[in-house]
Amino acid sequence: MTGPGAAPGPVVAGCGDTGGMRRNGWAGTALRWAAAAAVVTAATGAVAGCLGPDAICRSGEYPVKAVGNTTGAACVPDGEEPPAGYVRYPAGKEPRHVDDKWDRYWRTVVVDGNGAVVSEG
Repeated sequence: MTGPGAAPGPVVAGCGDTGGMRRNGWAGTALRWAAAAAVVTAATGAVAGCLGPDAICRSGEYPVKAVGNTTGAACVPDGEEPPAGYVRYPAGKEPRHVDDKWDRYWRTVVVDGNGAVVSEG
């Protein structure tokens, strides 16, 4: 084959000569989809990595601890008092992010209605 679009060097029929047509079979399509999926996965991971740890409460809220058990907690809008059965965490000892130092600590502690620690586990 000669002229524009011809393969360089000698061409032997059946050995790579597509007659000027691209091969776009299922393998090429699958490869393109796999490459696109890899790019999307990498981009998603990069964005998620920039977000940092999960916050205990949303902006405009503060965390409160349930009285009488280790696991109860909630978030209350700034400016509002905790609901019945909940107390504020001591200043400087509030959990800010899931699994931070204070979040882990308060999951092992039971407090009374005044916020005093009554048992540690």
